[in-house]
Amino acid sequence: MLALVIAGCSQEPEPAAPEVRPVRTVTISKSATGVPVILTGQVQAQDQAALGFRIAGRMIERPVNVGDRIKAGQLIGRLEPQNEQNALRSAQANLVAAQAALTQARNQFERQETLFRQGWTTAVLFDQAKKAATTTQSQVDAAEAQLKSAHDLVEFTELKADAPGVVTDVGAEPGEVVQAGQMIVRLARQDGRDAVFDVPATILRSAPANPVISVHLTDAPNVTAVGRVREVAPQADPVTRTFAVRVGLDNPPEAMRLGATLTGSMQMEAVPIIEIPATALTKANQKPAVWVIDPVKLTASLRNVDVLRFDPASVAISQGLDVGETVVTAGVQALRPGQQVRLLGAEQ
Repeated sequence: MLALVIAGCSQEPEPAAPEVRPVRTVTISKSATGVPVILTGQVQAQDQAALGFRIAGRMIERPVNVGDRIKAGQLIGRLEPQNEQNALRSAQANLVAAQAALTQARNQFERQETLFRQGWTTAVLFDQAKKAATTTQSQVDAAEAQLKSAHDLVEFTELKADAPGVVTDVGAEPGEVVQAGQMIVRLARQDGRDAVFDVPATILRSAPANPVISVHLTDAPNVTAVGRVREVAPQADPVTRTFAVRVGLDNPPEAMRLGATLTGSMQMEAVPIIEIPATALTKANQKPAVWVIDPVKLTASLRNVDVLRFDPASVAISQGLDVGETVVTAGVQALRPGQQVRLLGAEQ
């Protein structure tokens, strides 16, 4: 009995069979699909101008408001003209005085010229008369220039539209003292409309050349238009780090009013890429990774990959996977390197 007990104690237990994990997988393949890019923007005038007075003064009238349609030459604002009108009257008086002095100087010069030819006057008196005539002529020229400048200043007290359009903003109210160049009215000229979007730099770099942009009103998808990129801002916005892109719209409908919110879409170029389900992505060494199945040994190994882009349903891989490899899509959290697996189903 003692021998049997000793023999039984010396027997080692049989090793447990390695655990086999059931997993779902996908076979890697490349697909060539163009990814649509969708952004939100707004309608703006293709050409906008901030109109202001050329001189400073107190504004006494601004007969237009936001939303008004303006005709070319229509009055937009008026300054107090008293000072400019006084300057005009002074310039007119100076010109009359200069012309009178010129008439006297010319008569004196003609008399001296006649006497000098007849020998009844000296060359000194003749030269003085000639100099006086030339000087007074210069004074008349200066007075005429001052009178024209005074006329211009009086005209500058009235601000008129240089083209038809719609008022989109105002910068001052009647009664305010405004400075030269200060924006009084912002006018959207009626020569076209743009769809303006804030576009990230990554999209600008990968966008196709001269793409067609489809837009529609965000609150009315049936109001649509198409256009092409007309202008890209040379500098990014310092806050959002995006670039303002202006898309010139071809024959936009009347419903696309200035300031309306738009949704624009652009189809990216179709390039072959590797896409896997988002559930296949995990992390290793603080980098994205996937579990790859050895087709012969049916064992799992963890491999780092480079992600091109991702969304809630799929992930585009730029490096790390080849066509024909098998990747685990379900059960990734229960795997360890070298573990045996059983494939529940593979799909492409």
